[in-house]
Amino acid sequence: MREVISGGNELVAKAAIDAGCRFYGGYPITPSSDIMHEMSVLLPKHNGHFIQMEDEISGICAALGAAMSGVKSMTGSSGPGISLKVEQIGLGFMAEVPLVIADVMRSGPSTGMPTRVAQGDVGFLKHPTHGDFKSVAIAPGNLEESYTQTIRAFNLAEELMTPVFLLMDETIGHMYGKTYIPDIEEVQKSVINRRTFTGDPKSYQPYDVKPDEGAILNPFFQGYRYHITGLHHGPLGFPTEDAKMGQALIDRLFNKIESKESYICQNEELDLEGAEIAIIAYGSTALSVKEAMIELKKMGKKVGLFRPITLWPSPKTRLKQLGETYKKILVIELNKGQYLEEIERVLERKVEFMGQANGRSISPTQIIDRIKEM
Repeated sequence: MREVISGGNELVAKAAIDAGCRFYGGYPITPSSDIMHEMSVLLPKHNGHFIQMEDEISGICAALGAAMSGVKSMTGSSGPGISLKVEQIGLGFMAEVPLVIADVMRSGPSTGMPTRVAQGDVGFLKHPTHGDFKSVAIAPGNLEESYTQTIRAFNLAEELMTPVFLLMDETIGHMYGKTYIPDIEEVQKSVINRRTFTGDPKSYQPYDVKPDEGAILNPFFQGYRYHITGLHHGPLGFPTEDAKMGQALIDRLFNKIESKESYICQNEELDLEGAEIAIIAYGSTALSVKEAMIELKKMGKKVGLFRPITLWPSPKTRLKQLGETYKKILVIELNKGQYLEEIERVLERKVEFMGQANGRSISPTQIIDRIKEM
């Protein structure tokens, strides 16, 4: 392990470089700009390219183009900027272009409180654009995970051939301190690169894959002819209005995610065995829960924590088990209940909720008081 002293956003940039990212296209916006700034420094040192475009839309367009050329690519923003990127995010889903999109959340709607913390994009990133698809969103919960989950985001993007969201919140992004990250040799062994077709170019059909697989998009300019479009398309990528072919395409966009749900979903569980109350929290909110649990334990309160690291797809199987095991469940979020809706949908019952959307973190004291009430 390597000891580093860094901020969350800077660790995202460092991890992107270590994962093999060699292009970043974006536009600055609080509180995600540190990722972009750090990438502008690191990419030229690693034979990569950085470009600040004229707005958020052109930033993701450039990143998608780089990814289509075979380069691991990234873009990033915060809520208002992600809103501007949604049309091209849809293209990424439909064309199956691997791309990591960092969203360092702040409050909203609209421009909200740019310098304050919130978890207001959780519901948005389940379905950030029109149409049918399955989203993948990862929420780091500390400095170490700002690094390790960024590596995993790139791996999932390359393996699943889809955009993947790195869902930070402002507190995690701007947190600064000492942490430990894996050695670079260990990281390099874990890095996943997209598949490529090596046969006769005349027989290459990038979208002619198994019903639970992502497309095989060879890099541009290497002699393999195919088409990329946002329209429904056939094996070569050319547009089609064939009903059977169109249905099979959308089914596959679902299947390639749903068939790997147990692999994609990661969670942290703490003191759940024998607990009387199960708390569900993610991101920086889970840090407040952990601090509160220390004091609650001294008070004799039996409280456990379930922290979903992968928010989308949601860990439905484990959530159902929690619903069957614990009568008392408390969901804590920095919003008005965006993930609460998913939890209650899966559990098919109401649970307790604690949330706020005032730009401030929920303190351990607030959590202790709420547990006492329960």
